[in-house]
Amino acid sequence: MTLLTQVKFCVIALTLTVLLSNKANAQSTTDITHDEAFKALLAAKKKAEDSNVLVNIAVVDAGANLKAFIRMDESFLGSIDVAIKKAKTARYFNIDTGELGELTQPGGIIYNIEHSNGGLVTFPGGIPIKNKEGKIIGAIGVSGGTIEEDRTIASVGAASIIN
Repeated sequence: MTLLTQVKFCVIALTLTVLLSNKANAQSTTDITHDEAFKALLAAKKKAEDSNVLVNIAVVDAGANLKAFIRMDESFLGSIDVAIKKAKTARYFNIDTGELGELTQPGGIIYNIEHSNGGLVTFPGGIPIKNKEGKIIGAIGVSGGTIEEDRTIASVGAASIIN
């Protein structure tokens, strides 16, 4: 092994040691808590019930990992995956999925992006969730109603965190 290779190895080992010792159990301070995830989920569910719309609701954390989910009785089975993908899409790009969809149309600047990341959903119903400081801490996705109903329900869930 050359001296340069040994030095590179030592730098990598030292970096990993520092990272693992300091952050092995650390979580982003801007990640949605389970209490916040359930607050958003329940606020969205109440809005759906008040609107007589049967939906699936997914909340993901800052890393786009599923944090909370509910399938309302008799909601569409096919909407389960759509709700989760709306939430993930909103978090991956930190944008309302309906707004993202406008950019993905033929001739749009990111046409066909929905084929990336294992499949994205680029129509309304996914909203980033921000904390009171304006930091994105997760996202919510709703599916089962019309796209405008989904967007409205998701917006209520996202807004519940800062209200």
